[in-house]
Amino acid sequence: MSKKITEKVSWVGKVDWELQTFHGDELSTRKGSSYNAYLIRDEKTVLIDTVWLPYDKEFVSRLKQEIPLEKLDAIVMLHNEVDHSGSLPELLREIPDVPIYCTAKGEAILRGHYHQDWNFRTVKTGCELDLGETKLTFIEAAMMHWPDTMFAFMDGENILFSNDGFGQHYASESLYDDCVPQEELFYEAEKYYTNILNPFSPMVAKKLKEIEAMGLPELRLICPSHGVIWRSHIADILAKYAAWSQPYQEDQITLLYDTMWQSTRKMAEAIAEGIRSHAPQTTVKLQCVSKEDKNDVLVEVFRSKGVLVGSPTINNGPSFAMAGILEMMKGLKFKQKKGGVFGSYGWNGAALKPMAEMLASAGFELVGDPAKALWVPDEDALAACRKFGEEFAAAFD
Repeated sequence: MSKKITEKVSWVGKVDWELQTFHGDELSTRKGSSYNAYLIRDEKTVLIDTVWLPYDKEFVSRLKQEIPLEKLDAIVMLHNEVDHSGSLPELLREIPDVPIYCTAKGEAILRGHYHQDWNFRTVKTGCELDLGETKLTFIEAAMMHWPDTMFAFMDGENILFSNDGFGQHYASESLYDDCVPQEELFYEAEKYYTNILNPFSPMVAKKLKEIEAMGLPELRLICPSHGVIWRSHIADILAKYAAWSQPYQEDQITLLYDTMWQSTRKMAEAIAEGIRSHAPQTTVKLQCVSKEDKNDVLVEVFRSKGVLVGSPTINNGPSFAMAGILEMMKGLKFKQKKGGVFGSYGWNGAALKPMAEMLASAGFELVGDPAKALWVPDEDALAACRKFGEEFAAAFD
């Protein structure tokens, strides 16, 4: 069912409580998600975005309960990944001539996805769609997080439809930010930013400044395409994005490790002891990458000023899980973080060099030589690990 947001705007999306992964299996969504579509009823009736393909018939059926489809004057597609555009074919089978407002890149993506010659109307930043008493102003937001992305500001209502910006993969029937547990909400917002938007942080920072320079009225609502709507914590999420879009770090050092027979785990624990002895105020976290959720691990990397990675040597390289997390770290383009390498081995320590190379290629400044232990670390090896941790912590003095 729809949910009225203002006298002119209703939410007509879909809450997906069952969603466990997103982008294939690349992103964990253990809190579910939502596909937010919005219906504006002014002198003109406009739909902003649709929902994911598995719910297309349900979406169109529910939309018919809101309005006769032939009364729909326009569809605005802020972004055209299939979780946003998946219901378009089902909807346009019934109203094939309705104009679709999107960016030029958006048109190209829709044509590439659906191979249809729909009634496209391409727009740029500053273009307006007059609705009657109100209007929509379009704001291109390329690479937040696709090249076709844009925002739309609705004057009079003072609503920013922000698409993937300020979103969260978070299912809730309550709709608003002040109706859900705050710690959960802000964690999911940070996880979303880390795993989806962080590679584009320079664009995020630039876009925040551009929007501020536009002199828009004070926002009443931020309506993203996933998760809850911001109404009570708008200033908080804007401040978070301003901070996150910079080379972000807290006073935290995270140790990522994998282990076969617990030798590398023992090294990680000894290194952590050394870090704490030198910098007791610093938060130290240990994450076994083969056991922890990879996307939650990346949130800890995002928060950290320093990251140490450790693995036993397996077939002359690091473990599958460690190699995978290092590849993800490279793709997320973290900035201004220090790193180091450690590991146990039997025949040789061949995993250390490729881990160091992968960490460096991910943009981390390497500190010191790797810490290594042959077979099971004895007390001398553990003492060396503690010293390694102390020296790594001292690099931040």
